[in-house]
Amino acid sequence: MECSTKVFVEGALGVKAHMSQAVGCLIITFQADNIKNAKKLTGHLGALNTATYGAIAKAIEQGDLEPQAGSTLMLNATDAWAKLGLKAERLLLVCTDADLKTLASAKSGQQFSKWLTAGLKALIASSAKDALWVFTQLPTKDGLSQARLLVQLAREQLYKFGARHPQFKTKPAEKAPKFKKLFVASNAKNNKDLQKALAEGLAIANGMDLTKDLGNLPPNICTPTYLGQTAKKLAKDYGFKVQVLGRKEIESLKMGAFLAVTQGATTPPQFIVIQHQGATTKEAPTVLVGKGITFDTGGISLKPGEGMDEMKYDMCGAASVIGTMRAIGELKLKKNVIAVIPTCENMPSGEATRPGDIVTSMSGQTIEILNTDAEGRLILCDALTYVERFKPAAVIDVATLTGACVIALGGVHTGLFSDNDELAEKLLTAGKYSLDTVWRMPLDSAYQEQLKSNFADMANIGGRPAGSVTAACFLARYTEKYTWAHLDIAGTAWKSGAAKGATGRPVPLLVNYLLA
Repeated sequence: MECSTKVFVEGALGVKAHMSQAVGCLIITFQADNIKNAKKLTGHLGALNTATYGAIAKAIEQGDLEPQAGSTLMLNATDAWAKLGLKAERLLLVCTDADLKTLASAKSGQQFSKWLTAGLKALIASSAKDALWVFTQLPTKDGLSQARLLVQLAREQLYKFGARHPQFKTKPAEKAPKFKKLFVASNAKNNKDLQKALAEGLAIANGMDLTKDLGNLPPNICTPTYLGQTAKKLAKDYGFKVQVLGRKEIESLKMGAFLAVTQGATTPPQFIVIQHQGATTKEAPTVLVGKGITFDTGGISLKPGEGMDEMKYDMCGAASVIGTMRAIGELKLKKNVIAVIPTCENMPSGEATRPGDIVTSMSGQTIEILNTDAEGRLILCDALTYVERFKPAAVIDVATLTGACVIALGGVHTGLFSDNDELAEKLLTAGKYSLDTVWRMPLDSAYQEQLKSNFADMANIGGRPAGSVTAACFLARYTEKYTWAHLDIAGTAWKSGAAKGATGRPVPLLVNYLLA
């Protein structure tokens, strides 16, 4: 998974230094107030207006550059520009909000994403092969987060599955973007911090690309075995320790809930453990658990045929955990992180689990399976029991778990469930700074009543009311020995319709959480 954008740091001070760079496009951001009077342009805009023989002032007067966030103007260079010191082939102006200092509020984050994405789209739509983006307010945490997000969002705009995997079409429609290099300029005083922020953004982008690739691959390619092979390759590339357990090992661990899900499939299940030892062996690890149903038919409780192809995305929890591990491996994160991925297919057959079956989980608790399409919680509960052996500092499971979460939150926020306020707050903060937001949902013990069974310790569903909450409550029964949070990404892991494809979420959230 090679990156398609290389990031460099330009540390020179002053507008003249930026103007002297011979790049495909020079990008300058400015606040809306700076162009309210075209005849009184100052700073970068004033110098550039002079170098372009008044082209910027003229564009403002004609209404081609409006004083509102997200407004952009692309100007192609003339030979005359170079005589006055402007060496770029193009000049792109991007209007920002009045205040760039904070990403802490939802509104600020949305506005930042809006104008940054507008600038990137204008850049990538051009034929520029490289660009210099000038930032100004970077010494703060928020400023450096902006630089990190610039790289992340640039790579999101550049991602083309068809270009990365042309083998699936005889006449590939998608070509690799022409844009290759992004230079970022800022105050030389914070070059070291800026380089770090850009490296983090690049690692996040690489992790997201891997996550998207895994999600978008067809289910006959991206099988549990393929996920195991991907984990082994990561281990080789980044020095991770990896174990890939097969059916016999899963049986020996007495993971009866996991085995119940894979019972109808001929494709063998895998239980993947990836360990990153970035700190001392004594430091308690953070454990990430990812749901890896590589295709979900619903089993005997068969799903409707319409849209069932999208059930290849039911392994996006696993994909995002793998993508996160790639990012922290690239960054050589000085923390201990373990990824645990139960992965299999959920298929109907003569041997498949039936509604009404009772199975015994690894914890010893029994489960009445009322709906075989509520399978994610069954493979996760055994994984959540397994991770007790690591004596974790915190466990975060990531799963495309419930359609109910899509109804509740749509595709904007990931559902966050935790009974630990400190962990929940850290995830909420990481979400704001990564623009990969979460919304905390209830986890009251009163909801546990819906999981009562006449025949077993619990049922695997609690009915239609509060479906995402009762699913989280089910998982909570297996996490009492450690600090835990559950992320329901059913609404945020992929998009449908014309924009169909994996989003790479919540890799930015998880990496930002681990970096904090």
